[in-house]
Amino acid sequence: MNPPQSSDQRSDSPEYLKRKVFFDQLITVYGRKPVLEMLDDKNLDIYRLHLADSNRGGGIIDQIKHLAAQRNIEVLYHNRSQLARISRNSKQDQGVACDIHCPGYQLYEQAMSALTEGDPKVLIAIDGVTNPQNLGMIIRSVTASPCHGLLLPIKGVAEISSLVIKASAGTVFKGTILRCDNLLTALEKLQRKGFKLCMLSSHDAVPLSDIPRDQSVIYILGNESDGVSESIASLCDYRVGIAMNNGVESLNVAVTAALVAFSAI
Repeated sequence: MNPPQSSDQRSDSPEYLKRKVFFDQLITVYGRKPVLEMLDDKNLDIYRLHLADSNRGGGIIDQIKHLAAQRNIEVLYHNRSQLARISRNSKQDQGVACDIHCPGYQLYEQAMSALTEGDPKVLIAIDGVTNPQNLGMIIRSVTASPCHGLLLPIKGVAEISSLVIKASAGTVFKGTILRCDNLLTALEKLQRKGFKLCMLSSHDAVPLSDIPRDQSVIYILGNESDGVSESIASLCDYRVGIAMNNGVESLNVAVTAALVAFSAI
């Protein structure tokens, strides 16, 4: 969602840039039951509620409106096509969406100073993870771990949906999730800033314990079936593996993320 801009408001003014950062930190949740659950969670900072003007009153819609009124949340009404542009899922939004403000959910460029200053940082990045359950579990593990956060491309991975939120046990709203338009470009830029890139691999890999702990590192986990893409693999400084016993060749990507997140620091 882009911040509204008046005709006399410069796109590079401090006020506009501040508002842009705020709007970049919004996660939109859609669907009647998921939105009702979000409204019922007093720990979440809900910015706006969006409703289709074609929704019939009664039942869960009235419950949603009641909770929004109790919390003094702004309610905006839209026609169905407008709401579909907000939810980006007209087939499942059920005429309801809400924007949740999450300070840790931001573009990675906005966090560059925090990433490159002070003590070494460890990030987990995912390349092509399309299963919502896996993504949610990865977010939960990274949020709970000592890692700085998760580097998440906007395209080519599962979107942050109700399934992801449920699998993450709500940690989507608590952790540091750094978004990037293109993972390869982001990794190249962070590599130039001093990050070492380590892809998880079962071939020609060094143990996780061999990676120096005195430098900033990004551990990259690949697609559930194909692994890390070739373009990103060619960029990596290390191939890192987890020792397996009893003939087991690999682990689920979410399990691997948990092991790396809690072992890398």
